[in-house]
Amino acid sequence: MPNRYIDPTDNPDLTAERKGCQFDTNEFAAVLRGGHEKFADRKRIERFVENTPELKNLSTDTSYGAKIDWVERAFKRHVVAKKYQDQVVQRSNREGWEYYKALTVGVNGAPGGLADVIVIPLLENCCDEEQRKLFLEPARRYEHYSAYAQTELGHGTNTKALGTTATFDPATQTFVLNTPNLQSYKWWPGNLGKIASWCVVMASLITNGKNHGMHPFYIQIRDENTHLPLPGITVGETGTNFGAVANDNGYLALDNVRVPKTAMLAKHFQVKPDGTYVQGVHPRVAYVGMMFVRSVMTKESMGEALASAATIATRYSCVRRQGEIEPGKGEVKIIEYRTQQYRLFPQIARAICFFLAGDRVTELYFKMCEDLKNGDASLMEDVHALTSGLKAVSSYQASQGVEQCRLACGGHGYSNGSGIPLIYTLVVGGCTYEGDNLVMLLQLARYLMKRAKESLTGKKPKGLAKMAEHLFVRSRDHCSYSLNQSRQQRWYEIKAAFEHLSRRLTFKAFNILNEESKKNNHEVAWNNASVSLSKAAKAFTRVYLADSFIESVAQISDMNVRFVFEDCLDLYLNYELLDCRADLLEDNYVTSRVLEEVHESLLEALQRIRPNAVNIVDSFDFPDRLLNSQIGSRDGHAYENLYKWAQQSPLNEHQVLPFHHETIGKLMKEVKAVSKL
Repeated sequence: MPNRYIDPTDNPDLTAERKGCQFDTNEFAAVLRGGHEKFADRKRIERFVENTPELKNLSTDTSYGAKIDWVERAFKRHVVAKKYQDQVVQRSNREGWEYYKALTVGVNGAPGGLADVIVIPLLENCCDEEQRKLFLEPARRYEHYSAYAQTELGHGTNTKALGTTATFDPATQTFVLNTPNLQSYKWWPGNLGKIASWCVVMASLITNGKNHGMHPFYIQIRDENTHLPLPGITVGETGTNFGAVANDNGYLALDNVRVPKTAMLAKHFQVKPDGTYVQGVHPRVAYVGMMFVRSVMTKESMGEALASAATIATRYSCVRRQGEIEPGKGEVKIIEYRTQQYRLFPQIARAICFFLAGDRVTELYFKMCEDLKNGDASLMEDVHALTSGLKAVSSYQASQGVEQCRLACGGHGYSNGSGIPLIYTLVVGGCTYEGDNLVMLLQLARYLMKRAKESLTGKKPKGLAKMAEHLFVRSRDHCSYSLNQSRQQRWYEIKAAFEHLSRRLTFKAFNILNEESKKNNHEVAWNNASVSLSKAAKAFTRVYLADSFIESVAQISDMNVRFVFEDCLDLYLNYELLDCRADLLEDNYVTSRVLEEVHESLLEALQRIRPNAVNIVDSFDFPDRLLNSQIGSRDGHAYENLYKWAQQSPLNEHQVLPFHHETIGKLMKEVKAVSKL
């Protein structure tokens, strides 16, 4: 049976979609999930949760309640999940570990969640051998919970302006940590508010009167027994947020807090007893924790979120009937409307692209970490630039895509019962956390300006990353795209168009920056050129995403699965080209005829995807407990599930609200009495 989701009790409209499946959904899922072994491990973890009553009965729904309720439930779910974790998955199995937590604790905030994705990777890369025993091993065992404190109340992305200081005192061999004013208070770190007893604090290192920039310090902030803040430490929660409602984002103030010399993570940087500072292998190595988060965001945050929303909206579109396309033939599934397909299917294609590109960049990150162990930091510049661009583009496109999925569900998409509002509140946060998107694009732009300068010399630098090679090759002056070509030929024409645009916008920004630099200092010139610089960064990132999609699909061996991936790839490339058509028309690289044919090809791709749409989103492999959607569940009983969910509203515990008669009821009687006079 190609589709493994068929059940005789399901909505017949969904069953009909699944019976027409033209490929094996498990094979499709294995590609998305990094291979058969990882996919099988995912299903094993899922079965364990479903077959363990105490875990199965954990609800991750946060539709009703107040923040303190959500946080308390997350605490309790975490304790239950911890009870069984050693039986099902090891923490070294990172993807399996995250999946187990998502199934049992949820994705809306959880104890230890931030430690796993940023603190542990940072400790792994920045602790010396002594510190691994002191800090890393206890953190892995959950002997204490930790947070990562970098962002401050008054500054975030501009790390050079952060105000927290760590001053070395040679007399006592200690560091003195301070947040000298309100703006320098740490603000936003997840799990800092109420959970964490330890914390990575990013602070400016000062020795012998010299500031050496931001460095990581691992310090204890709460007593191990009472959990009360230690002397000199003020810590609390920052209040309710747009999303991640079960997360205790926090603030931290430090007043002359003395910590031992071992508190500074010292694998790559050292301070001698006399205060002499020894530079590490690379000045940005302290930010590997943030780089890790950005490397996994493309797939594990943005890809997962967009795929979840697309799954909900696509399933719902196949059970919702509204209007007639042909008079007299009855109402049709709304997925039959071409506008609905145009709204939804590109989101499916983009989600798939984020999965595949995310795997590639995460692999590159771990290659960088291995190199760092050997003192080789040559990949850091490439990884920093690439992850910055991918973080910005994927989070923005995922946010826009999730909103399109919500709109595709009509009024029910606005209900928390659809599950999409929760996804949206989580995904839009990705446009800000770990660096504002515009600033991230400008980080990539700095990399591009270096490559542009090198390109003008006419020689490729040694060790040039593959992703930047197109900047050193002069492209054709026009696009040869034609419907008379094979699909594969058209893909490479589109990729060539993306490379041409990336190169043109990079050198356009380079020239603008040079002209501005003749009139202004570098900072002013950079600001004046920043719009062009950010456009160049987006164009460069588009090349990487397209290349990742094309190369990954070419490696799929199951031809039935590959054909469906190719349909999604075809839609993705045509959609992305139309998205940047104004820039391609600017220098006449494409003609109106080419754009008309691209549009025609896009419409054909929608038609090819339509019979497999439900089967593709089924292959994303989201169990109902992850989607938390009444209208996008596997069984397709959208209306029945939504009605049952509504009955759980606390307001429905009372037919007449307890305060009705003393408020609105009383007011109506008073108005009625007056009107009779």
